[in-house]
Amino acid sequence: MNRAFAGLRVIDFTTTIAGPHCTRLLADLGADVVKIEAPEGDVMRSRPPLRNGVSSYFGQLNAGKRSVVLDLKDSRAVAAARRLAEQTDILVENYRPGVMQRLGLDFAVLGHSNPRLIYCSISGYGQTGPSSDLPAYAPVIHATSGYDLAHLAYQRGRSQPDNCGIYVADVITGTYAFGAIATALHQRQTLGRAQHIDVSMLESMLSLTLTELQSAQFEVPPPPSRPIFGPVATVDGYLNMAVVSERTFQGLAAAAGRLDWISDPRFAVYLARRANWGELMDEFEEWSRHRSTPDCLAVLDRHAVPAAAYRTVREAMTDPQLSHREAFAVVTDAGGEFRVLNPPFRMSATTAVAGARAPALGEHTRAVLTAVGFDGAEIEALTE
Repeated sequence: MNRAFAGLRVIDFTTTIAGPHCTRLLADLGADVVKIEAPEGDVMRSRPPLRNGVSSYFGQLNAGKRSVVLDLKDSRAVAAARRLAEQTDILVENYRPGVMQRLGLDFAVLGHSNPRLIYCSISGYGQTGPSSDLPAYAPVIHATSGYDLAHLAYQRGRSQPDNCGIYVADVITGTYAFGAIATALHQRQTLGRAQHIDVSMLESMLSLTLTELQSAQFEVPPPPSRPIFGPVATVDGYLNMAVVSERTFQGLAAAAGRLDWISDPRFAVYLARRANWGELMDEFEEWSRHRSTPDCLAVLDRHAVPAAAYRTVREAMTDPQLSHREAFAVVTDAGGEFRVLNPPFRMSATTAVAGARAPALGEHTRAVLTAVGFDGAEIEALTE
């Protein structure tokens, strides 16, 4: 298979989600990703679901990588990490700012010994500044970025922010880091030198609040009387519609048999329609509440109105479209087989697919260290 990043070596000093998500994308594109783990292993190795004590949660974040155990509390292990970095293309770390510097594994040191090293640091707030030392995980970033209260503003009758169970900040930050690394690789071809990438979870999460960033600065019309994108009742459940253009609004009117809406002054132009959205949806539900969700969707589809029923993740995974696109890969570890999502993009000249195995803790320590010149005695001293 043609893999865009084949031949590139990555040293992965990351844990939990954001960093491992980034480096798994690199592995999916063919890079040799060497995950450095403490003797107790990445904390995600203990997260359910567990099969025979093995976490598929860890597996989906680390498929296709190799695992090397180094106890960075030991100076010999730090020296070994430094030697590895001298022979690598990319280093990714998500320790709190200052940790890698105290270990002597920061960009100033490693970039000097390896002038072509691309060094990516992922942190909650960035490597410098008044908040840089603060600990951060996705739920905290969701709150401090304004995202949670922005989301709450669309929930009618609610005053308490949602609980956090889906770690959006981790995934979006890891994805931005992946894009920045790919950019730095391209620039290395022309500049021929090392580069430090500083990725902030706070700024990554803030980038999702497109409308809110602008409405926080300028006066905007009052909010609609009902959220524009929300559940619409049917006889047996709910559906969601995206009526975002004049064409889709006209399709909505035709679907409900209400062509009079098109000339109704309450709805005829966007700003009026936005202000009276609650009335529009109430009248639409006079039609939808008497029909099943599949029937409503069929009519909306005939009139080119984007709409969908609400599904569970389990239901979404059975979608024939995902099967057609070969969206899932089967990964094996000590607990057996499980499925993970491949990168959500397809490329005509390269393959992007998850690795077939998730590594056991320290499975590749001896092989990786031998390949970069460690002798048997050195390896034994590191792995005692």
